[in-house]
Amino acid sequence: MQITLTPIGTLRSCFKEKFGIPRQPGLAQAATAILELDGDYAHPDAVRGLEECSHVWVLFLFSEHLERGWTPLVRPPRSGGAKRGVFATRATFRPNPIGMSAVRLERIEVHEGRARLHLSGVDILDGTPVLDIKPYLPYADSLPQAAYSYAPDGEGLEQPVNYSDQARDLLQGHPDGAQLQQLIEEVLRCDPRPTYRRRETDDRLYGTLLHEFNVRWSIDAAAIRVESIEPAAP
Repeated sequence: MQITLTPIGTLRSCFKEKFGIPRQPGLAQAATAILELDGDYAHPDAVRGLEECSHVWVLFLFSEHLERGWTPLVRPPRSGGAKRGVFATRATFRPNPIGMSAVRLERIEVHEGRARLHLSGVDILDGTPVLDIKPYLPYADSLPQAAYSYAPDGEGLEQPVNYSDQARDLLQGHPDGAQLQQLIEEVLRCDPRPTYRRRETDDRLYGTLLHEFNVRWSIDAAAIRVESIEPAAP
């Protein structure tokens, strides 16, 4: 059986590259996106009533992995290099590369007869094709008794976040500086570094594209350091 799926729209996200994207939704509440619906799917009738939801499920394609195939065993970041079955993880290398994220629906905008969804808490790459939207139902989707011993809770760094003078000045002068600072700190506390570099003596300087900025940063046992925030190259 062959099934053809048609994307209903495209997600325009603050994450301009894969490196730095939190590994689960909700870990960076300041991470925003706009879901631009296509064609007939953008008709306001298609989202009528959705404004009553605080959160929605977004089903999407891992579009950068479409040609890379799948593998039965993967090495998730928190496994320390050990392999697990792909169906025991949320890895992107899947037989059908479909992702799903529960995100906050901030508002629905209708402009010139076309609906757009403003979202936050996203963990999805800019330009990602979206397959479907579904309302999040707290009575059915929230399962307080659920457990997974491999990943019982989230992981996050607790070091202080320090800013260079240049980075601090840019944040203070930017009209959305407070939200940008929150996004930077939430993303870096998720520790985007490769697993093998997560050690106390990592002196490497990394860069992450967030919105229109290239954020340069480093992490060691003492602190998370934002070295610079510069406009990204066009």
